[in-house]
Amino acid sequence: MLNMWYPLMFLDSNSPVMEQLIFFHDHTLMILTLIVILIFYNMTVMLKNKFINKFLLQNHSLELMWTISPSITLIFIAFPSLKLLYMTDELKTPLITLKTVGHQWYWSYEYSDFKDIKFDSYMMNKPQLRLLDVDNRLILPMKTQIRNLITASDVIHSWTIPSLGLKTDATPGRMNQLNLYLSMPGLFYGQCSEICGMNHSFMPIMLESISMKMFIKWIKNY
Repeated sequence: MLNMWYPLMFLDSNSPVMEQLIFFHDHTLMILTLIVILIFYNMTVMLKNKFINKFLLQNHSLELMWTISPSITLIFIAFPSLKLLYMTDELKTPLITLKTVGHQWYWSYEYSDFKDIKFDSYMMNKPQLRLLDVDNRLILPMKTQIRNLITASDVIHSWTIPSLGLKTDATPGRMNQLNLYLSMPGLFYGQCSEICGMNHSFMPIMLESISMKMFIKWIKNY
């Protein structure tokens, strides 16, 4: 049963932001489901009474209720939404700063704290995962506050990793930033989600999350 519905579900969350995004989705979906059930119930009652039920058509208390209740419903949706919006924009003191540059059609990465570490990331000719494998993975430590500065050298791209709840435009002449926090080790995949040209579908993102100890070792051996 799980396999049948899996394509309609979110990817497993691997960051606090994605966890909150999934929670907000479920919260809003529950409210919408209740609204739809209530509307269908009212329509059924009115149809059974052939639209002549005076208690429904001339009920001032009912009119007052369906005027106030949408406002209250919007408040229950707006407060979690604003909280999540500020949470995604909040940038805590980062331990590592990463610079990401979008090109036609590949990504370049530079570890700003380690000037000698920069590389290009191209899609592999014979990937294990179609359109997702790259020759040089982006390696970052888990459970660490990371600042990602994103820009582009030619046209607008979009750096996106769904399982982390991250999506930021890479715009030429402009530097965007996002907060990156990895909850667990593993490989996380993404793609450019901005139509940036004929090879738009061939610039994947492959991020490997490792422990801080392994990351320091990788830095020393680079």
